[in-house]
Amino acid sequence: MKIANTIKEVREIINEWKSEGLSIGLVPTMGFLHEGHTSLMKIASENDRVVVSIFLNPIQFGPKEDLSSYPKDFESDRAKCEANGVDLIFAPAAAEMYDGMFSTYVDMTGLTEELCGLSRPRHFRGVCTVVSKLFNIISPDKAYFGEKDAQQLAVVKRMVKDLNFNLEVVGCPIIREPDGLAMSSRNTYLNESQRKAAVILSKSIKIGKELVMAGEMDASEVISQMKAVIESEPLTRIDYIKVVDSNSLVAVDRIDRPVLVAIAVFIGTTRLIDNFSYMPSM
Repeated sequence: MKIANTIKEVREIINEWKSEGLSIGLVPTMGFLHEGHTSLMKIASENDRVVVSIFLNPIQFGPKEDLSSYPKDFESDRAKCEANGVDLIFAPAAAEMYDGMFSTYVDMTGLTEELCGLSRPRHFRGVCTVVSKLFNIISPDKAYFGEKDAQQLAVVKRMVKDLNFNLEVVGCPIIREPDGLAMSSRNTYLNESQRKAAVILSKSIKIGKELVMAGEMDASEVISQMKAVIESEPLTRIDYIKVVDSNSLVAVDRIDRPVLVAIAVFIGTTRLIDNFSYMPSM
């Protein structure tokens, strides 16, 4: 396995692989890897070569968010990548990605204006910019993103379509802890009591999914029952519970089309997300 810290190094390796006709899969991450990330690596192994980017992207964090405290453990990340057959880690410094004169950003309207975009208004500009740069640097045939970040996945797919990137974006299933909590690097922020409380997210997702699968079509009723579950845990503070159209991410009143049911909840100061999708039978 190779490790590259500069764009020049990566391009030299990628150009060599491309000259040999090899397919390339990219797993973009911010590091502090867990089983959710390694599941993406395993799926990406359908390509001839797998690249994992490890880059804590400063421009997708707001001024009061957790950039400075975000967990890091490069040696553990390196070991996980090697154990899962990764061929190349791209781990640039911030100055390598954004020099002192950097002034070009990729932004989006529509899909970025709901859900996490409401409480994190410049977040997706940072995501679109860094992902665009990674796609240009690595030129993957496929890129792999987890479905836990459902809005991010939708935004990246739309950006690829709108900007004519020559690659396929692959959404991969949510990986959960044994008690149901969706895996996240931010779970490490939780103390023991908060960690126990955090299970309420997956419990509310389960209740919501059961309601929808049983035929409940009133979005407000689904939201109300999920809210009651979450609020039964005193350590929670709800950012949002929403039922949105799967394609536009615009809120719906009736569940009569493909929908995404998404939640964001604070446990103490830690903001966690979860979701499920529903496709009605035709």
